[in-house]
Amino acid sequence: MAAATKTAGSKSPALSSNRPVRKIIAQNKKARHEYSIEDVFECGVVLMGTEVKSLRLGRASLVDGFATIDNGEVYLHGVHIPEYAFGSWTNHTPRRVRKLLLHKGEILRLIGKTKESGLTLVPLSLYFVEGKVKVEIALARGKKSWDKRQDLAKRDADREVSRALGRRAKGFTE
Repeated sequence: MAAATKTAGSKSPALSSNRPVRKIIAQNKKARHEYSIEDVFECGVVLMGTEVKSLRLGRASLVDGFATIDNGEVYLHGVHIPEYAFGSWTNHTPRRVRKLLLHKGEILRLIGKTKESGLTLVPLSLYFVEGKVKVEIALARGKKSWDKRQDLAKRDADREVSRALGRRAKGFTE
């Protein structure tokens, strides 16, 4: 029988995970308030060198972003990546249209879903995974104002319940 020995460089199975680490650059928090999310996709983005350098500094805005499908390809519009400060004449334009990289099956599924009324493609977050820039887009349906009020009321009620449970667990009774 061979005994398992642990070397100095090995990690225990509990500490190592197979999931790659995400370094978040930007998030669109307003999208989760304005839309109800139906499905989420992770896409690669076609970028220029100065865009990647600007993203490594953590500078981007997804607030006005949306995605469209044109001629069987998905494009990201309205995402602001500021010019790289140390760039030369090769610098990029901040709000240019960027191509998203998806599998053909995913694109066909998105085409079918966006044909339905009221569904749109909204970017949720922009992040690095293993040195590559990825964007998480969501197939979303716009919320009405009363939907937003219901969500806020539900969130407030959940917060009050968790506070009451916390007080009770600590022994405070009113």
